[in-house]
Amino acid sequence: MRFTAALLVLCCSAISLFAQNGTIRGFVYEEASGEPVIFTNVILKGTTMGAATDDNGFFSISNVPEGEYSVLVTNIEYDTLSEPVVVAKGSPIVNLKLYLAKSDIRLKEVTVTSKTQEKYEEVQISTVTVTPKQIEALPSVGGEPDLAQYLQVLPGVIFTGDQGGQLYIRGGAPIHNKVLLDGMVIYNPFHSIGLFSVFETDIIRNVEVLTGGFNAEYGNRISAIVDITTRDGSRTGYHGKVSASPFLGKVLLEGPLQKLRKTGGGSSSFLFTAKNSYLDRTSQSLYEYVNDGQGIPFSFLDIYGKMSFNSDGGSKFNLFGFNFRDSVNFADVTTFAWNSFGFGSNFVVVPGNSNVLIEGIFAYSGYDIDYREADEKPRNSGVNGFNLGVDFTYFVPDGDVKFGFSIDGFETDFSFFNAIGVEYQQNQFTTELGAFVKYRKVFNRKLVLEPSLRIQYYSSLGTVSPEPRLGLKYNAADRVRLKFAGGFYSQNLIDTRSDRDVVNLFNGFLSGPDEAIETPDRSEDSHRLQKAWHVVGGVEVDATDNLELTVEPYLKRFTQLININRQKLFPNDPDFATENGDAFGIDFLAKYERRRWYAWVAYSIAKVTRFDGEQTYPPHYDRRHNANIVLSYVLGDKKDIELGARWNLGSGFPFTQTSGFYESIDLQDGIGTDYTTQNGTLGIIYNDDELNGGRLPYYHRLDLSAKKIWNFLNENRLETTLSVTNAYDRENIFYFDRIRAERVNQLPILPSLTVSFEF
Repeated sequence: MRFTAALLVLCCSAISLFAQNGTIRGFVYEEASGEPVIFTNVILKGTTMGAATDDNGFFSISNVPEGEYSVLVTNIEYDTLSEPVVVAKGSPIVNLKLYLAKSDIRLKEVTVTSKTQEKYEEVQISTVTVTPKQIEALPSVGGEPDLAQYLQVLPGVIFTGDQGGQLYIRGGAPIHNKVLLDGMVIYNPFHSIGLFSVFETDIIRNVEVLTGGFNAEYGNRISAIVDITTRDGSRTGYHGKVSASPFLGKVLLEGPLQKLRKTGGGSSSFLFTAKNSYLDRTSQSLYEYVNDGQGIPFSFLDIYGKMSFNSDGGSKFNLFGFNFRDSVNFADVTTFAWNSFGFGSNFVVVPGNSNVLIEGIFAYSGYDIDYREADEKPRNSGVNGFNLGVDFTYFVPDGDVKFGFSIDGFETDFSFFNAIGVEYQQNQFTTELGAFVKYRKVFNRKLVLEPSLRIQYYSSLGTVSPEPRLGLKYNAADRVRLKFAGGFYSQNLIDTRSDRDVVNLFNGFLSGPDEAIETPDRSEDSHRLQKAWHVVGGVEVDATDNLELTVEPYLKRFTQLININRQKLFPNDPDFATENGDAFGIDFLAKYERRRWYAWVAYSIAKVTRFDGEQTYPPHYDRRHNANIVLSYVLGDKKDIELGARWNLGSGFPFTQTSGFYESIDLQDGIGTDYTTQNGTLGIIYNDDELNGGRLPYYHRLDLSAKKIWNFLNENRLETTLSVTNAYDRENIFYFDRIRAERVNQLPILPSLTVSFEF
């Protein structure tokens, strides 16, 4: 309560200063396309006042004294823009629309724009900002750059396999990560062949990956956030792109519905993209050595569309929708398919006479999954629901105040048979209400303070969860910054995948249990939520103008995790079991950028533990050591050839060793079962005395790529990419089939040629 009262006092004090002096605000756009220019510096020449544009291209400089100024917009990719403005006594708010022209002398190699303003004025702990250029710099599987492959090189992120693998972020399971696409919840962002996400790189504007310690803007997840924003379609002309590789083909179309005019007036545009995988067919002839000549049995289809409507004053309204499909077919063993769909709208409103930014979202999304094995006992799961939210941001001197509310509702429909044939079923609808307030204050460019508070109400459980959070940054020197973040987090949604599963394509969803459940220490349970708290520290050092170093130690304590009870023997046994655990470690990151070179070196040392009431064990994704090295080099007189390499090294995952086998008899008929005539199945005796006590071998893989670009005929562009995945054909183990006593490996060497044409 003291934290809450202090936060409210700070916010009220900040808003009371809001009307002092004047404000210069507006949007920065790219002249050629009308697309917002994000995270670029806007400063008042000859002063220390300035701001960075957000992911809408919006900036606001508050507390500007009366007078004449020159607004400078600087970005390495564009010509510097200078615009004269006057802050008058009777007109305290100056609105601008600024257009940047592409620089004729800009470097064509991959460039990560320096965000000097953000370095000193934003906390940004455990936060990685990803742009399409960074994704394209990474050697890509099949020559197709994809967000899934880029996320794998981030410090603190663990990827468990090429086939059915998932991403685990700083000790949290996939269900503990919230993935948002334009503010809409995406329940499964990765395809069964874990090399590809559902997101098309060419339409991404920005990705924020928050690996821990995130502020109160985000709720109902206890580990991490992946927030993806798509760009608008071109508002100046019609464009498109088609590409093909042995893995997939894709198409993109965009253009204006109403053209942008610099003289004023509104504008609108459309954007459409689709990609289709045919790897299950091409792999049988191109990669005969894979899967005993049966090919790679994965396929998917992704479709996304968006329309954007922009007013003359910078306000905008978007409509969007998607359908993502995925299927796997292992003949006579497993068939698996899921369908993800959704639609929604979001908006940005800039009131003319008020220094406030209003943003909102309303969306509906769903996810259905069907899984069948030879036992003819299907597993089915569905989750669908809506999310609605409105946020208000007041820009005050040296900071801002942001607050908002959200309403989320979802329905889960679940049917599952465990290993002994006991069925689980649930059909439930739940509604969740959330409200937050966040205050950011910069003190003399030395200290950045960001307290925030979220109140989350889970109506189906009748539970209120107050969640205070705090972030701060201290600029110890011009090139050295210290950071800290921490807070409390909760969520209701439960994943049916167990932390003990090494391979499990079926990923069902449940809402929190209605009945009381026991905690791992068998004490009386006080809540039915999954909860955690985070503590993250950090040091940022600009070692040189081209080299940035970051070190971040962290601790996530999961005070309660809820899983489906895999040991259920009878219908009256509890459906759920609880665990708790810790995830702690240190992430190291070095980024180097100079002229034609770009390098990224990340290393993580971590430990993840779970306690189930009987023993402490490492979950199957507990990778103690993980390292990624990425290199990119641009060559040629026209700088139109790009070479890339990525090497990944990871220590072995834990697994439970086999103690023996036995004949398993189905006793579902109770004492009426005739065990003398019934044919049993092969049962496995696991080493339960040391759960996940063994370790698989180390993993390492080298990926290479070479790209050639031809520009011709008025901005048309032809691009060819030759890539080799697993270049030295390392046999990395995926899992060991205990029944067949066979080792199953990850993907072998896969060369590929991709051709794309932009017009």
